[in-house]
Amino acid sequence: MVQAKKTQAATGNPERDADLDALRGEIDAVDRLLLDALNRRARLVESVGHLKRDSDTSVYEPTRERRIVERLQRENEGPFPDAGLGPVFREIISATRSLEEPVQIAYMGPEGTFSHQAARHQFGEQAQLASVPTITDVFAAVEAGKVELGVVPVENTTEGVVTQTLDALAHFDVPVCAEILLPISHDLLSLSGRLEDVRLVASHPQPLAQCRRWIECHLPRVERIETASTAAAAQRAAVEPETAAIGSPMAAEVYGLKTIESAVEDRRDNSTRFLVLGGQQPPPSGNDLTSAVFTIRRDQPGGLFHLLEPIAEGGVNLTSIQLRPIHGKPWEYLFFLDLEGHRSEERVANALEGASRLAYSSRILGSFPRAVLDVGRGGR
Repeated sequence: MVQAKKTQAATGNPERDADLDALRGEIDAVDRLLLDALNRRARLVESVGHLKRDSDTSVYEPTRERRIVERLQRENEGPFPDAGLGPVFREIISATRSLEEPVQIAYMGPEGTFSHQAARHQFGEQAQLASVPTITDVFAAVEAGKVELGVVPVENTTEGVVTQTLDALAHFDVPVCAEILLPISHDLLSLSGRLEDVRLVASHPQPLAQCRRWIECHLPRVERIETASTAAAAQRAAVEPETAAIGSPMAAEVYGLKTIESAVEDRRDNSTRFLVLGGQQPPPSGNDLTSAVFTIRRDQPGGLFHLLEPIAEGGVNLTSIQLRPIHGKPWEYLFFLDLEGHRSEERVANALEGASRLAYSSRILGSFPRAVLDVGRGGR
């Protein structure tokens, strides 16, 4: 009896196998239709590229790309999951964008940093990414026209603002055209993958801070070393057997490391906001942010109150206010504001104009579609 069951299992079920072959044949036919549709889309994108070059229009249009996915999600009748449409069409758009014109995007490298991951997340696997050493170098590359776009971190839910980015926003004349929200999950990585081998933990200061409690609990007597990036820490761990790096799964893949422990961040809602620099200002999407920077006179009583008054009176929601000291002017500050809405909307334009009249100086950094945080663990 047992032998008969083994024989049946080995030979399979002919009726079932025939049904599988028929279904797979239908899937193959659908795949051919998808391929035909992708090539038709690619030819249309090539035509769009010709028109954009004639009119000097930016290849990257975040509002348009966002609306494509939102429309498809509204029209989706299933069973294909809505959550899968974004990643699928991000890659389709990435692959066909290069048919319009190759676009280079700078990020703070080397490979395997979270900035690298954010750039891949936003622009897809086919994007032409350029690694530069620092956040300042990203701004400089965009301003000099060496690349069209740049990706920089600006704020983390655990550790707050990235001061280097705010300082560079004030220094460089580079617009903001989009934002990225990326869930951030940190792994502890080493050559051996064993916790007992670790004598030193290396990472960028922000990840070290974001994983402080985990390190204190599991590696209380281990030395901590700050590096220029999580990727630099991974590079060090790849040649030092007793060093563990805090970084992304992407860093583990790039530098041949093993995971000692996954998700060592102290907060499970840990995420980082990135800005996309350069390009042309996108049109309103219906759900936008406008970023601006102001200065006020140090001797002006109630200066900050008066700066914010037109915004409140105009019914514009202020989502963020950050300040940074002005270089060479002790006790004077730059005020970075994020407002809900697009600069082209009347109420937002009036609020910005009113604030600008009361400020010592002002500059609008950009209006752009608000990003949506993808569900799921960062880096996976």
